Amino acid sequence: MDYFVDAFRKAFDFQGRANRMQYWMFVLVVFIVSSILILGWEYGGQNLGPILGFVYAIWILVLFIPSLSIMVRRLHDTGRSGWWVLISFLPIIGGIWLLILLVLPTKN
Repeated sequence: MDYFVDAFRKAFDFQGRANRMQYWMFVLVVFIVSSILILGWEYGGQNLGPILGFVYAIWILVLFIPSLSIMVRRLHDTGRSGWWVLISFLPIIGGIWLLILLVLPTKN
């Protein structure tokens, strides 16, 4: 949980590095919380569903900048520029290539 909170503390810090553990623990917490919200939204019925849909929309908006900054810091840790995030705009191959870059080990 410290990695998740640390990502929010450094949300506007696009300098520095984030090691693999920091990045993937952040991704894991985001995945778990998002999955719970989506399942609740889908199966929450008429009373709970719309509320969880709204909470999920806010959740995604709140995560945008911290997710971007930790991804840039992770790319810095692999010895690449943060501008490599833009490769994800390439159809199909861009997202795969970015995933490969994020999995690579730390470079000194």
